[in-house]
Amino acid sequence: MNPIVPAWMTSLGLAEAPGGLGALGGLIPMVLIFVIFYVLLIMPMRKQQKALEQTISNLKKGDRVITKGGLYGEISAIEDVTVLLRIADNVKVRVAKSAIGGLEAVESDKGSKS
Repeated sequence: MNPIVPAWMTSLGLAEAPGGLGALGGLIPMVLIFVIFYVLLIMPMRKQQKALEQTISNLKKGDRVITKGGLYGEISAIEDVTVLLRIADNVKVRVAKSAIGGLEAVESDKGSKS
């Protein structure tokens, strides 16, 4: 008999440790939270990042792109780590390939009415 725990608690089973897992019982919720966090946040972000890297590696002259800073333009030349972007007539800027946010969305239904 344990002198710290009253006899009536041991007879009702209240003095025993909750659950039979011990220290592992506190670790399971943390692992579960990490798995949920990974599936809901990290996996989609990695998939999106890989798609953007694929898009950047497949850029070619004449593609219309948007930079992460919000500049729309057409690619005039491609170098190792930079791109020459035509943003207006007679206006060209050199931007890093890593600054490309994606291809410009083309509106195919400009003339259609709803």
